[in-house]
Amino acid sequence: MSVAYRLARPLLFALDAETAHGLSLKALQLGLADGPGTITSAVLVSRVAGIDFPNPIGLAAGYDKNAQAPDALLRLGFGFVEAGTVTPRPQAGNPRPRIFRLIDERAVINRLGFNNDGHDAAARRLAARRGRSGIVGINIGANKDSADPVEDYVAGVQRFHGLADYFTVNISSPNTPGLRSLQRKAALETLLAAVLTAKRVRDAKTARPMPLFVKVAPDLTAEEQADIAAVSLAQGVDGLIISNTTVSRPAELKSPARKEAGGLSGRPLLALSTEVLANFYRLTGGRLPLIGVGGIASAADAYRKIRAGASLVQLYTGLVYEGPDLPARIARALGELLARDGFARVSDAVGADHDD
Repeated sequence: MSVAYRLARPLLFALDAETAHGLSLKALQLGLADGPGTITSAVLVSRVAGIDFPNPIGLAAGYDKNAQAPDALLRLGFGFVEAGTVTPRPQAGNPRPRIFRLIDERAVINRLGFNNDGHDAAARRLAARRGRSGIVGINIGANKDSADPVEDYVAGVQRFHGLADYFTVNISSPNTPGLRSLQRKAALETLLAAVLTAKRVRDAKTARPMPLFVKVAPDLTAEEQADIAAVSLAQGVDGLIISNTTVSRPAELKSPARKEAGGLSGRPLLALSTEVLANFYRLTGGRLPLIGVGGIASAADAYRKIRAGASLVQLYTGLVYEGPDLPARIARALGELLARDGFARVSDAVGADHDD
């Protein structure tokens, strides 16, 4: 943790969590929280789903919901940034308070409910950064009161094609009623058929295919995991993001906020999300790129995900506790870990724990 953030954190933690989040985003927009720029090296570069990532450390969706500061975030050292989740129409989300810190456990519970400014606002911001370097993905969702959620995802593909570098279909937030039911086999087949058809039509028109990832929950049964793996391979998605927040509450949680409803992220999610990631690597036979998310706060955590099967990783809650220099620190140290173990590049280490 930098000295500056060590001094600032008590002040930020004295504020409501959502207020502190808003201030940090504003600081990035104003250039008050600059970083070293994207960290890269021969060992860190990897090609995933047709995209050349300068390093495998990404920012998970949820921090920059409306694509307000992707370039400032990239300058913190990230290899890529994911904006969203965005829905076709703006929505306020759930009533506040809706973000809760579990400080002793280095965790957060949120029940935001896809609060965002809608497609048009995010699309304008992404269009304004055309021609700039840096990989920015867009995470798309459905409005809470949507009559047809599938059409909301199709609309997202149509609105953002060519404005971002990849799509993420978010069907795993626990804070929109009924959303996680889209992970069930029949519903997932219907959703992916519609979304991928829309994407391929746009791909053909622009001659620039945009990869499409699907973000799933960590609270899936073994049967559900197997179904998602099979459907994803059959339909031809470009990768899976594993995982979103969990509705489970590990027994070791002691903070009073553990009783709040919503999705739990941070350190307590590391073991569960990594176990599910490893399961998906086995289920897909390593044929489908996986992005590992959940509990990453160090290079060792990121490396653990990679060895379990992740080609890329993402973090968010770790920033809350470790500060804005975290992605640069992880990227630099990850390169050292890979070299220590004799890996010439990230891709060589993907799934290494399954080799036996």
